[in-house]
Amino acid sequence: HRLCADATALLPTLLDGLIWRSKLAISSQRRVNYYVKHVIQDGDGKFNKALRWLVDAQDPKIICHPVVVLFSDMIWGRLANKYFFASRCYFMVTLLVFIVSQSILQHLNDGKEDDTQRIAAFVCRLFIYIGSMGQLFVNQVRYLVSNCKTKSFVSVGCIKVPEYLFDMQKLGALALLTVLFLMCTQEPIFHCAAEVGGNGDLFTQRCPSVEGTGRQDAYSALSMIALLLYWGLLVDLTIFSMRISAYTLVCGRVLSELGLFLGGMCFLVLAFSSSIGALKHKSKDFSDIPKGALSLLEITLGLFPTEHFMSVQKEVPVLIAVSLFIIIVTVFLLNLLVAQLNGAYHAIYADMVGFARLTRGTIIVSTLAGVSDKRWDRFLFALKLEEKMEFNEGDVGLAGGIQVLEPSSANPTAVDTIKRFAGSTSSRMPWPPEQGGNDEDDKFERLEKVILRATKKMSGRGGKKRGAGSSSMGYSSSGDSASGVSSGSGGSEMGEE
Repeated sequence: HRLCADATALLPTLLDGLIWRSKLAISSQRRVNYYVKHVIQDGDGKFNKALRWLVDAQDPKIICHPVVVLFSDMIWGRLANKYFFASRCYFMVTLLVFIVSQSILQHLNDGKEDDTQRIAAFVCRLFIYIGSMGQLFVNQVRYLVSNCKTKSFVSVGCIKVPEYLFDMQKLGALALLTVLFLMCTQEPIFHCAAEVGGNGDLFTQRCPSVEGTGRQDAYSALSMIALLLYWGLLVDLTIFSMRISAYTLVCGRVLSELGLFLGGMCFLVLAFSSSIGALKHKSKDFSDIPKGALSLLEITLGLFPTEHFMSVQKEVPVLIAVSLFIIIVTVFLLNLLVAQLNGAYHAIYADMVGFARLTRGTIIVSTLAGVSDKRWDRFLFALKLEEKMEFNEGDVGLAGGIQVLEPSSANPTAVDTIKRFAGSTSSRMPWPPEQGGNDEDDKFERLEKVILRATKKMSGRGGKKRGAGSSSMGYSSSGDSASGVSSGSGGSEMGEE
């Protein structure tokens, strides 16, 4: 946890140490052991929080490390994806019911209602208002209560907003809840329930309180918005494929470039429509600013009628202005948009797979919170993490890992990372000495010991010389002789070292 929060630069070294690769390749395949037991489960056998910490770090590079990819894909493929899909099945059912009630039933029998059609529409809409809108409401209340308990609010100006609203999926759910509530207030069946139509039909949508009041138009517009929101909330199903999920994230990241283009286009449409409106001409398509803006927008989208260009050609000032607009918007801005999208795509795609894995990691963590202990224990038992794995054939190693095969050309390995010593494996036995003595750390350690010994002897010899300076010359010469002997012996010791 501390590494994820304060020292992410050390994580690759830690994760690399959990991998053993054989230097032997058999049939172009190499054995690889990933010791991931303690990043999958904690000391109590529960789901380890390591994945949550890695997701919270929001590092797209670390989340793509082979160790993280292996254990997260294993949890996703063998356990989490089934629970996640099951949780989304109900939402897909509500979407199917909504499509039937809003887009299919009303177009049957050439728009003529019969008893079966009216009853089916009422049942479907009642299911949407109770089953779908009710579930969305309960989820929003739960998110809000959770943020209030943890005091998770974000200040936007002088307003504090619950933190969950910054999640696009949960914000979309709130928008869908709002639209469904507005649809419920404008529901024609409810407004016609108080008065029976002239033909006495039950659950009819045609009655004086609905027709001619604009309520039906408002209801149909809200239905269209709700359907778009329903489909938009299904985007999280792209997490089943990393490639599709990464593509979806790329589309979201380049929307800013599209927004810049639309902003520039709107500015030019307004500028040229007001400028053409100041001209004296007889073209009906540019008679005022609103009509001119609509005509320029149709020209940009390729929807302007071809025969209307004849009237534009008769007005030379208008023709010049429209031609300049086409050159700036269609030729310059559109090609600039393509160049911007291309540059932005190449700049961010390298990290998009990492961000897609971060999204999957978030879903895994939230999904496993609802998995029972019994199902989790069955998952751990199937992994067989307590069984010892072989390094090479017949070479039994350590437990707590997963062995896979990878192409021998993927990660060429010439040196075995395991140091082997003959003899007993008892923990009471001393660590056997390493053969060869060529280790760089040992060389520096021996050199440091030699330097320390020489320094001590030199300091001791200097003390003796200072003491001998106060004696007679004869004694001094005998002292020099002794010092020479000492120096010779010291040199002999250094040579032995």
